[in-house]
Amino acid sequence: MGSETVVLLSQRELAKMRQAGKLAAELLQHLEPMVKPGVSTLELNDEAERWTQERGAKSAPLGYHGFPKSICTSVNEVICHGIPNANQILKDGDIINIDVTPILDGYYGDTSKTFFVGTPSHTAKKLVEVTQECLNRGIAEVKPNARIGDIGAAIQEYAEAQGFSVVRDFVGHGISNIFHTAPQIPHYGTRGKGKRLRAGMVFTIEPMINEGTWEAEVQSDKWTALTRDRKLSAQFEHTVAVTDEGVEILTLLASQSL
Repeated sequence: MGSETVVLLSQRELAKMRQAGKLAAELLQHLEPMVKPGVSTLELNDEAERWTQERGAKSAPLGYHGFPKSICTSVNEVICHGIPNANQILKDGDIINIDVTPILDGYYGDTSKTFFVGTPSHTAKKLVEVTQECLNRGIAEVKPNARIGDIGAAIQEYAEAQGFSVVRDFVGHGISNIFHTAPQIPHYGTRGKGKRLRAGMVFTIEPMINEGTWEAEVQSDKWTALTRDRKLSAQFEHTVAVTDEGVEILTLLASQSL
């Protein structure tokens, strides 16, 4: 996953990350009204690509290690890296994670959210709400001199207390003018362990929480990751910066709350 050296971003770089993060958040907000029964995941992808290009930005996933589309659309038992396609039509009761990463002026804004399609089941609703709270609890641990393990521990403790499991195979990551770099941010772990956080570090926190087993299977397309037991999975993601005071969420709009 890129260099193992953690780069601390300058104020100039942080300003660029804020702009990229704001664009990513606006893109998710733009796509949200389209998430309804009868819409294909390819339609979401194509609108995301059109909107991104219109704003002078590029879609980071498109062509990344051969990924064929501009966003990831992960429906129901898909944990992450679902590939949009014309044959996948959203239906009432589905949940879908949409993961977007526009590149603006060379810097990456990375965020994702799990949406309800129509009316969710009780289990789906609880899973999505718990996953959102896992992200919030992970973010709340971010401050100078905290440890990476503190983030994962907060997420794991809450998810497992609610009867769900935390995916181990995919983690958060450093991000700047490079898509994936150090440090890795596991969503499970032990308090007081791992690299110490310092002001200027920027990374994603993106817990993937499963209804059943945490184990994943990657399909023959080399991208789509499913829950091994084919039960539901949900994910939320923000890009955050460690500040002198604590944490700044770079992919949260001023009009939004956690």
